[in-house]
Amino acid sequence: MQKTLFILMLFAVVISCKNNTKKKMDRQSMKKESFGYDREFLHRYHKDMIVLGDENSASRIIVLPAYQGRVMTSTAEGDEGMSFGWINHELIASGKFTEHFSAFGGEDRLWLGPEGGQYSIYFKEGADFTFENWYVPKEFDTEPFDLVSSNTTEASFEKKMHLKNYSGSSFDLRINRKVRMLGSQVIKQLLNGGKIPDGIKIVGFQTENTITNEGQNTWDRSSGMLSLWVLSMLRAADGTTIFIPYQQGDSSALGKVMTADYFGEIPPERLKADSGMIRFKADGNLRSKIGISPKRTIPRAASFDAVNNVLTIALFSFDSEKKDYVNSLWKIQDDPFSGDVVNAYNDGPVDGKQMGKFYELESSSPAAALRPGEQLTHTHSTIHLKGDRTSLDQLARELFGVGLDAIELN
Repeated sequence: MQKTLFILMLFAVVISCKNNTKKKMDRQSMKKESFGYDREFLHRYHKDMIVLGDENSASRIIVLPAYQGRVMTSTAEGDEGMSFGWINHELIASGKFTEHFSAFGGEDRLWLGPEGGQYSIYFKEGADFTFENWYVPKEFDTEPFDLVSSNTTEASFEKKMHLKNYSGSSFDLRINRKVRMLGSQVIKQLLNGGKIPDGIKIVGFQTENTITNEGQNTWDRSSGMLSLWVLSMLRAADGTTIFIPYQQGDSSALGKVMTADYFGEIPPERLKADSGMIRFKADGNLRSKIGISPKRTIPRAASFDAVNNVLTIALFSFDSEKKDYVNSLWKIQDDPFSGDVVNAYNDGPVDGKQMGKFYELESSSPAAALRPGEQLTHTHSTIHLKGDRTSLDQLARELFGVGLDAIELN
């Protein structure tokens, strides 16, 4: 009897070792670009990692409380599928923060504006507007958000902050952030109720971000105001183009189509705007940024990755009646509330160094003119559609009125 029991125990150990070896080999054999690779990597350093999923599909997203409830990445095809978010594996593995901004990556993170100007919260009072003096506040760079609740498709977070701007005004506030998966029916509704062709793989999620004035003073033009600012980090590639529709009309009434000189002039082959569509190269080879004002905004932005056949769409809340948006230019401004609603950024080398091969689609709330106890909410939705080019071309025509050939910058 003892001999039989020993044999059974030995057999169980052998099976367990084989399973563990297989799991290890599976991890090692996963492509670095896959969701499974990123899931295993992030779990190694963040045991509190949250994976949300649509039980009716292979759609998944990874959310990290340690990184302010940030959506790190997503997939439409399970562990073996493409991981859509850009992740700074090297920085995360180091276990360190960097001085000015810890660029961990992630395809939906929350910052607060403004970045520059006399009401900036990134520069100390009286400091010159140079990179050496620019610091992302630790409250939404390196400090975690508190996890309030979570289930299989939704996670909620909270964070209280005390911030001070360049002009000396103080802000006591609370941030509430909810991350939720979007089901296929909701995605179809967001995409104008259009039919999604068979064979298209989809993942969609939305973040709902709320700021509450918990202080004793009203936030207004005299004190400066904050804004909710959602930024993505998505993988850049030579075959990727950002495209953003804009309101057409006379510049005397609507102003310029966009601001495009944040980091110097952008060569014309990398940026084009005509017939109501901006096209912007997203290859991670030239640091450049564009912004669109409220008068020109149509509340959507998109990109197309021609190598992997991925159409990415960002949708966000927007009230055309609101006119005050914080201006983030790095200088004392004549009008600090003439800022952008939509931004797009392409990373690139600076002095021989680079954060990474990524681009960003960004949206901002209006300036938060809040009395004590009042709050403002801004939502931002991200939808990735992966499939054959013909089907994606059909979707682009339905949603944006142009085909993929007209979108690409070659």
